Parts: sequence; C-alpha cells; structure tokens
Amino acid sequence: MKGPCIAVLACAALVLTLTSVPPAAAGGSACCTRSAVFTAATTPAAGQPAPGFDLPATTGGRISLDQYKGKKTVVLYFYAKDETPGCTKEACDFRDRSAELEKADVVILAVSNDDLKSHQRFQAKERLPFPLLADVDAKVSKLYGVYGAKEYGGKTWTGIQRTTFVIGKDGRIAQVWPKVSVDGHVADVLEFVAKMQQPGSRDGYAKPSM
Repeated sequence: MKGPCIAVLACAALVLTLTSVPPAAAGGSACCTRSAVFTAATTPAAGQPAPGFDLPATTGGRISLDQYKGKKTVVLYFYAKDETPGCTKEACDFRDRSAELEKADVVILAVSNDDLKSHQRFQAKERLPFPLLADVDAKVSKLYGVYGAKEYGGKTWTGIQRTTFVIGKDGRIAQVWPKVSVDGHVADVLEFVAKMQQPGSRDGYAKPSM
C-alpha cells in the first residue's frame, strides 16, 4: 500500500501549491515577512554604475536619476507596499531623519510598485517629505534586482524585497543593503553617508581603511 499512499500525498501537495495565494491577498502583509525566500535577478554591486530611471513621482512630474548626477548623493530605497506595517515604519524612520540626511547633501527617493494615487495617500497620511516614485510595471525594480518571486509558508507571490542603495554623485553605487530589516536601518544609512562627507573622501567615497 506504500505506493498509492505516496501518490495521494504528492497529489495533495500539488493541489496546495496551485491553490496558494500571496499573504497580502489573504489579508496579511507581504511587506513585513522577513523570513520569506526571495529569488530575483542579480542586484547591482557597490562600485557599479547605478541603472538609470525616469519615473512618475508624487512631486507632480517625473524624477530621473540623471538630474542628481554631480549634485546630490541619492538614497534610493525600494519597499514592497504602501501602508503596510514594516514599510510604513521604514518610511517614517526616513522621515524622522530626513533633515539630517539633507544636511549630508542627500536626497531620498522611495520606490514601490504602487500607483501614484496610492503613493499620494500614503505620503499625505504619514507626512513624508520626500518623493515616492511609482514603478507600476516593475521595470526599474527588476533593473535593480529587487523584484522577484517570494515564498513563505508554502505560498508564492512576486514583489519587491526591501533594499536600499546609496548612489554617489558620480552615478555609481556606493553601498547596498539587501533584505533590509527596518529596525536601525536608517541610522546605518545616515552613518554611511556621513562618512562619505569626511575629509579625505574622493568623488563622494570614503577611502578604504588599511
């Protein structure tokens, strides 16, 4: 009887896999699942040119990476979804430290796959002083290797893995934080960009320690 039992179990597993739904669709939050398995294209590494983009923003126009080249250090952070607990905390942490980041000659850009209407509601509700960019078709998220398949508890879905990039004034990636854990993250970003401003840095990058 072992053979038929194995076949029945295999069929049951297949049915469960096919009928699984994303946590967000089931009333949960895909944004806040830290332990989910994530599969995506390779994320650009520090030292590489940052992929260019031009996206609609809550400023009322479009924002491109090129407009900051040679002028500002860019903190570009990708998050999964507006108004979910973990992503809201991250946004509010950036909001609360935004004046310090501005003093370090930094502009903050936040990107998710939500549309502008959702972004505008989220920005107004949380009083976010930086623009939110709408990457609705996920083209930019894919360029940065932060959009892909997620799996947790036998359920699979696609979306953004929280990731932050610091992009120097020369247009190259200076630092990457993949699979961001929200607690303490903005403090880490602020510490890094502060080091970029120290005497002895070159082209916005601190000299490596010997």
